[in-house]
Amino acid sequence: MCMYFSSCKKDESVYHEYVNTVQNFEGSAMDYLKAQPKGTFDSLLLVLARFPLLADSLTTQQVSLFAPVNKNFQASVKYLNLKRAAEGKTPVYLSNANPVALLFMMSKYIIRGNRNTDFYAGAVDGLPLNSILFDYPMHVKYVKLSAAGYVGGGPGVLNFSDTHGSTFVSAWTTTLTKAVNIKTNNATINILSPLHNFGFSEFSSLLDQ
Repeated sequence: MCMYFSSCKKDESVYHEYVNTVQNFEGSAMDYLKAQPKGTFDSLLLVLARFPLLADSLTTQQVSLFAPVNKNFQASVKYLNLKRAAEGKTPVYLSNANPVALLFMMSKYIIRGNRNTDFYAGAVDGLPLNSILFDYPMHVKYVKLSAAGYVGGGPGVLNFSDTHGSTFVSAWTTTLTKAVNIKTNNATINILSPLHNFGFSEFSSLLDQ
């Protein structure tokens, strides 16, 4: 429980202050995550510590990481445990959650291949890509946000979607990135929106056992 509270604080200031000011980082993706201020990636690092294979991939493999921050985990854990409390069940935290289910969800955020937004920009409908461990079907689409009343005049971001194995977009769960194209020695890191719930709507169903 202590590990959960330390990694999922209610202070949102670190995330909301997060801007894409670092385009290049000398080190691996894991080095980058560890180098960020406390309260940013504590939960992600806690999960990765449970799965050395994923941590090794973020250290040595060419990958694209869609990085969830503390708030993304906090929301999912909170709603799961509210549901469990109402059912008279004991709480579940990142440190003791079912490892198979947690590994499956975590792997969705690591995509094979080191790619920046230029790779996706030419694909009008986006691109289907597979997760690193289970070849799970994800989807990435480059979009331009609106700015100053001008549609498509804002910064470029990525729509990152869990397809749930469906070809119908209406069945997908999609989140936006907050920052993109952070380059490390082995990976491109994109930071997820604070509104995203870790697990793409499956956190409670997979861990409420």
